[in-house]
Amino acid sequence: MLLTNRTKNLYQEVILDHNKNPRNFRVIEHPSHTAKGHNPLCGDKLDVYLVLDENQTVQDVSFVGDGCAISKASASIMTTIVKDKHIDEVRTIFRGFHDMATGKIEADEDPKLRRLRAFSGVRDLPARVKCATLAWHTLDAALKDEEIITTE
Repeated sequence: MLLTNRTKNLYQEVILDHNKNPRNFRVIEHPSHTAKGHNPLCGDKLDVYLVLDENQTVQDVSFVGDGCAISKASASIMTTIVKDKHIDEVRTIFRGFHDMATGKIEADEDPKLRRLRAFSGVRDLPARVKCATLAWHTLDAALKDEEIITTE
């Protein structure tokens, strides 16, 4: 996917907005699942909280932590995307996002990645791939009842 300057600017604005005004940036008091994520390369740290219902659907999701703009924005957008999704769909989106971020697929190959296209450029910046995927790996760890995940 060839990005125009206009598209790059739009994506940059999306990332900056979610970094400055993160959605679902809070602690859920009684989560059914939680995990801590850490990217030792740049120091990003975040906690992900989930509430799953009896049908394994995400009823609530949030995060807290400190990190770079890409890490925080990715976590923010992730929380808006996975809410009300079954965990199987969440895992499918995670795999697609990871494949897009690492350059295995193009962002426009999967319609479920539409809202995540802002991160498609990280594939050209290997150190930033870990920033963009940290929240997603942490979410995946929470779903697997793993308490801590690291990008190393």
